Amino acid sequence: MKEKIIKKATDMFLKLGFKSVTMDDIACEMCISKKTIYKYFSNKEKLIEEGTEVVHQKIHSMMDEVMAQNHNAIAENFQIREMFKEMFQSFDQSPAYQLKKHYPEIYEKMMANEIEDCSHMFRQNIEKGIKEGLYRKETDIEAAVKFYYTLIFSINENTMLEKEAYELEAKALEYHTRAIATAEGIIELEKHLKTNI
Repeated sequence: MKEKIIKKATDMFLKLGFKSVTMDDIACEMCISKKTIYKYFSNKEKLIEEGTEVVHQKIHSMMDEVMAQNHNAIAENFQIREMFKEMFQSFDQSPAYQLKKHYPEIYEKMMANEIEDCSHMFRQNIEKGIKEGLYRKETDIEAAVKFYYTLIFSINENTMLEKEAYELEAKALEYHTRAIATAEGIIELEKHLKTNI
């Protein structure tokens, strides 16, 4: 039952907003009593915290799946972007923006995990691209990782509308790739930009 509550509540939080969904709404939607929810979660914050952790795990297992498909480094970034689009396209408001605004402590905790995981993934992608000759071998990997995640997280936490965040992320990905790409990498990037417009 606990997993069912987390799943339903998380769906509702992401679609309708973390602030606006109440424990009553969740109970009503699931046709259970509010008491049943409180049996597993002492308050709404605990439910949001566990829900964001589930989303975090889901995102990272999907990223692992994309990486296991063994695309080249540039194609991999576009595939991950497509995955995010499919996952969040039905939402009007950016989940990260809402969480930061209404539940900053939960947001900070989530971001600490995200930055660590994303840095690892971005680093792997850059190393892979260098081996493939798509990124320049003299790239300062740590600086490139830091620049890219700073851009991406800044967009997500400061852009209210999910559609707008998605468009800005596309520009950030192009910016990041152009900054480190070889001539061959630019050709690969242009190919993906054409097919993704």
